Amino acid sequence: MTQPGALPAPPVRRIAAALRGSLRERYDARALRADLMAGIVVGVVALPLSMALAIASGVAPQHGLYTAIVGGFVIALLGGSAVQVSGPTAAFVVILAPIAARFGLGGLLVATLAAGVILFAMGAAGMGQFIEYVPYPVTTGFTAGIAVVIGTLQLKDFLGLTVVRMPEHYLERLGALMKALPTLRLADVSVGVLTLAVLTLWPRINRRVPAPIVALTIAGLAPLAVARAMPGFAVATINTRFSYEVAGVRRPGIPREPPRPVLPWRLPGPDGAPLRMNLDLLRELMPAAFAIAMLGAIESLLSATVADGMTRRKHDPDAELMAQGIGNVVAPFFGGVAATGAIARTATNVRSGARSPLAAVFHSFVVLSAVLLLAPWLGYLPMASLAALLLMVAWNMSDSHHFAHLLRVSPRSDVAVLLTCFTLTVVFDMTVSVTAGVLMAALLFMRRMAEVSGVELVGEGHPALEQPLPRGVVLYDIAGPLFFGAAQKAMRSLQAMEGRHVRIVILDVEHVPAIDATGIVALESLVARLNEGGIKVIIVAVQDQPLRALARAGWRNRKGRLRIFRSFERGIALAHRTAAAFPVERRAPTAPLPGG
Repeated sequence: MTQPGALPAPPVRRIAAALRGSLRERYDARALRADLMAGIVVGVVALPLSMALAIASGVAPQHGLYTAIVGGFVIALLGGSAVQVSGPTAAFVVILAPIAARFGLGGLLVATLAAGVILFAMGAAGMGQFIEYVPYPVTTGFTAGIAVVIGTLQLKDFLGLTVVRMPEHYLERLGALMKALPTLRLADVSVGVLTLAVLTLWPRINRRVPAPIVALTIAGLAPLAVARAMPGFAVATINTRFSYEVAGVRRPGIPREPPRPVLPWRLPGPDGAPLRMNLDLLRELMPAAFAIAMLGAIESLLSATVADGMTRRKHDPDAELMAQGIGNVVAPFFGGVAATGAIARTATNVRSGARSPLAAVFHSFVVLSAVLLLAPWLGYLPMASLAALLLMVAWNMSDSHHFAHLLRVSPRSDVAVLLTCFTLTVVFDMTVSVTAGVLMAALLFMRRMAEVSGVELVGEGHPALEQPLPRGVVLYDIAGPLFFGAAQKAMRSLQAMEGRHVRIVILDVEHVPAIDATGIVALESLVARLNEGGIKVIIVAVQDQPLRALARAGWRNRKGRLRIFRSFERGIALAHRTAAAFPVERRAPTAPLPGG
């Protein structure tokens, strides 16, 4: 991690330092065995999820597998978190599906590549820490909204519906699904319900064997057994939905081969023909790339934070963003779609005993081995069972109990942000939701800061005063940050104080941690008005940031008008000396405070 005030290390050095930090602890055969076992468990979990998420994103299942293999491998080696597992995630579905529908596979991979460049630039610029400032109601709202959209998208395959064309927007999608209800297929529904039942009940029986493997194995074998007894029984599977071409021959399912190098812009566009790269296409894809990068940054750093809490380690957010960027640049050249840190797979990795990034590397090899050895059998997986798996993922992602709890106990302003982000995510998209949510949260934060900022006239009871203030000297305590949301309110409070004849005004700013340009202008205006009335201003107990800001703004001590002290005591002593120079009998009525 970069120390405060230090220049950030070069990107390559930051990544290397993060990798060395992950392996700094004593690493022996026992640790290697633990990483290997964790990698096997996570790889088994990632295998069906990667296919299901690719299908939900509008591409063939092998592209999800390639993402886990290539993206997961690269990001694990370079990432700033020792135990994070990266790959395709459910949160990306709502972004990737419209891109794939509009621009085809080629456009989706080009957008992913551009997002990788953005992510790397964010990490190199040291922006990893800023993700921490996304308010919790915003992340909770858009996460729950994404879960609703994902769950809705799975109804088509779960119910076996026939939908000619799935619209791009949520409300239209819902309408299309409602119209397609008469095409419901009981065979697909039965397989989907069976899968959900096993996914729900198996963890209560055995937690060592991942529930998705048991559920999908049963769901894959059950239709074959039923079809023997009932010849007309059939369900949609990967083999019936997808195919690939080898030597000019179309074959069902997914290819039994590793990810091969490919130029993303030469892959099919929306019309099935190779994509035509030009400036107009890049311009159209940039908003999508930005959305992928923003969601990838947020989700990967949230996942890394979860891992920190489980392992009591500290990740390097900038190195993690750069690694995510490199992974998303490399993966499209091997047919992989967008990858980011996967919270559920990372948690599984930690619970399985992972010690270093090698566990996530092993997870990639497990997925690769499954592609090479099991591809023909993976084609028998029912589409309804994969939809059921994502329905379970969406339910867990929504965290409905926590969402309801926040609605009950949070302040009304946070509830408004939460519901706004949730609604905008469902009706529009995640980019609109996060933008509006952060803006709302920022405005509400400014209002709260303005409420706690203020000015108080301090009497003789100030704890730091060793003796009473002389006549004609008053002390005001300014509290709270003086930024553009609070400065004017604080200054108005001071100007509205009861007028009294004074010669010196002391402003105690010990409790002002920060000041911005608006605060400086407001304070300057106040000092000018007081000086015009013949009143000297002494500012005491100035903290570091306000002192630097005032210095940059050209503030200097002005004899008889303004003095600035870091020390409270020195400012008070000057006030006593100055007041003593004006005997009481010589004091003429002086100007009142502004507002008096």
